[in-house]
Amino acid sequence: MSRPLIGITSYFEAARWGDWVREAVLSPPSYAKAVGRAGGAPVLVPPLGPQAADDYVRGLKGIVLAGGVPVGADAYNGEPDPRAQEPQAQRDRSELALARAAVRADLPILAVARGMHVLNVAQGGTLIPWLPEVLDSDRHAEPGGAHTIQVSVSSKLGKAVGDRVEVNAPHHQSVRRLGTGLLAVAWAEDQIVEGVELQGHRFGVGVQWHPERGTDTRLFDAFIEAAR
Repeated sequence: MSRPLIGITSYFEAARWGDWVREAVLSPPSYAKAVGRAGGAPVLVPPLGPQAADDYVRGLKGIVLAGGVPVGADAYNGEPDPRAQEPQAQRDRSELALARAAVRADLPILAVARGMHVLNVAQGGTLIPWLPEVLDSDRHAEPGGAHTIQVSVSSKLGKAVGDRVEVNAPHHQSVRRLGTGLLAVAWAEDQIVEGVELQGHRFGVGVQWHPERGTDTRLFDAFIEAAR
């Protein structure tokens, strides 16, 4: 059986190889390895601009909206928070267009961390730019702070990972208002949304944590199965 071609969003950053330092298309290898382990063929999708979104979607069998810096507040008409990391506007524009094109085409989507926020904003939702202020606590931003997530068992996410999953995913940004067609399907104990799904979509799942980093392959397995 041939491996489905899976796009992974990436970013432009300065990188060093040999004696050179040049701008490069970068992606943490954990995404490509997770796609490969699950039976997909990973390819990087650079943030070249919105104009290529439909072409990418026509050539791919699935898309991973990968993690990274927070989505800029301009993308959802919000107020920027000076404590948040500087956004990457070009990446925001490219990935929002790619997410919308994938939704229109019913292309399987796995949206990870920032990727979940991109999917939400692409569907008209909004974000909390600085979660510790809303909660009056840094508990979601603490490195190494593992916590248990409750998952809807009737959702595609729940069918893949079960009704409870322990995650370690520090984040300062979070979903505020859900976008059109999205349902919350996973929550932290304080009811912060940790997972979303697109209603009526073949596979449109977003999670706040990083399933590509651990040893549990079930979510990537389900995603690649949908892409076949």
